[in-house]
Amino acid sequence: MIKKDLQSTEYNEYYARYINKVDDKTELKTGFEDDKKMIIDFFSSIPKEKLEYRYKPEKWTIKDILQHIIDTERIFMYRLLRIARKDSTELAGFDQDIYVQPSKANKKTLVELLAEFTATRLYSINLINSISDKNLKNMGTASNSKISARACGFILLGHSIWHIEIIKERYL
Repeated sequence: MIKKDLQSTEYNEYYARYINKVDDKTELKTGFEDDKKMIIDFFSSIPKEKLEYRYKPEKWTIKDILQHIIDTERIFMYRLLRIARKDSTELAGFDQDIYVQPSKANKKTLVELLAEFTATRLYSINLINSISDKNLKNMGTASNSKISARACGFILLGHSIWHIEIIKERYL
């Protein structure tokens, strides 16, 4: 299942900013493996003294951003699972900002955060590999918008690219 087959009717236009970051040739299942390596390599390359830096007082630290990537993956993979399994229950949105403080990301080491990310990503890869291409096309509702299971996955791939670009632009 490659990204170029994804239709704009499979997601809310808000998510286009993430999906458009993903190369059209990206295959969903292998894309998660490639993205895992990119994320680990990128965050491992950041100088330790920059990990808790904020470019403005109200902005997240780099550790907060990594935790946000992890938390968002957990939520979107839950959505992907429910939609792929034909659960028609409308799924609630989430307020990403309220997740930051209780996550205590800045009290974690980078090693701990990367271990948490790796465990989450291995779960995601396992889940995606267990779902047929047919069921990845299933549609559901999340955050009051129609979305396909596979769109949840492609959104995550673009979401990490989005945040890495922001870190490079504003933090490093």
